[in-house]
Formats: sequence, structure tokens, C-alpha cells
Amino acid sequence: MSSETSTEPQTSGSTDADSLQPWQLFTLAGLIGATLTVFMSRGQSPSAVILLSLTIFAAAAVGIAALRTFMPLTGRLSSDSTQVLGGRTRAALEREKTLVLRSIKDLEFDRAMGKVSDKDFAEMSHRLRARAAGLIRQLDAGAGYRDQIQREIERRIGKSDDAPKKGVCTQCKTANDADARFCKSCGAKIELQA
Repeated sequence: MSSETSTEPQTSGSTDADSLQPWQLFTLAGLIGATLTVFMSRGQSPSAVILLSLTIFAAAAVGIAALRTFMPLTGRLSSDSTQVLGGRTRAALEREKTLVLRSIKDLEFDRAMGKVSDKDFAEMSHRLRARAAGLIRQLDAGAGYRDQIQREIERRIGKSDDAPKKGVCTQCKTANDADARFCKSCGAKIELQA
């Protein structure tokens, strides 16, 4: 199979997930500060050492909170603001679907070349096809927002009987939008219906 479908992490280029995040720096600074406080206050009572350590952790938590407050103002967080479907971004699902479909194609090629036995092909093909079907269903489930909005509007204001009828192409019989002047299928001019 191709190296793009491998489960090993890719090393070409560093992503934001691979680099150290700013909130991790505050957490690390809090841990280092608390450790130094414990070593520097050897003659103090345990309650004083605990209180100093908690104060340093609180300062780190305030730093993280301030970072989370001001980070959206810089615009760095808005670059990844893609549509989220079930906790995952649509782009990630599209990429995974592409990789699974490519894996199926590579598996079929390997079988045709005699590199994969029929038993292994059947097992791997079944798993890959099931995964691809699941991804496609998940992507399709998030695509019907226009229909959901239309149903919600109809539920709130009721169905309007005096709404303009959809234009139907006289050549290819395709139903088009009500305000369409040309057919979306064949491009022919649509005559307005009364």
C-alpha cells in the first residue's frame, strides 16, 4: 500500500500538534516554579511550602486563562475554524476518506499483481470498504443543513402555498430553483410559470 495510508506519523514538515503549545509553557513554568520553591524553602513549615506551591500554580493558571482570553484577538485560532462534525473537522474526514479510497485502489492493484492472497484481500477490502462507507455516511449527515433550515422555517411560519413554483426545464425535465432563468442540468432557458 502507499506510504500515505500508513499509520506511522509523517515527518515531512512540522504541524501545530507537533510543536510546543503556549499553554504548555505556562504549565511547565508552574511546575518548575513549584519545584524551586520546595527546594528553596527547606526550613519552612509544610503548610507554608504547600501554600507557596499553590500560589505558583495559581499564577500559571491565571497565565493560561489570560492566554486563552487574548489568543482569539490575534486571529491565530481562527485559521482552523472549519466545520466540526462529531468532534472532528470536515477537512479531516475528507482527507481520511480520500486516504481510505486510495488504500482500496492500492489493495485492488496489489491483488491484480499477485502480491495479496484472495483471503487477505477479502478481509482487508471488507474493513476498508466498511470504513469508507462510515466516513461517507458521516460526511453526508453533516451536509443537509439547508434541508434542516428549510424544515425549521416551515415549522415556525408554516408552509406557504403561494410560494413560486420551481421551474421545470422543458428539454430535460429537471426541476430547478424558483428564481432560475437557465436549467442547471442542460443550460436551456427556462420559461417562467404563472
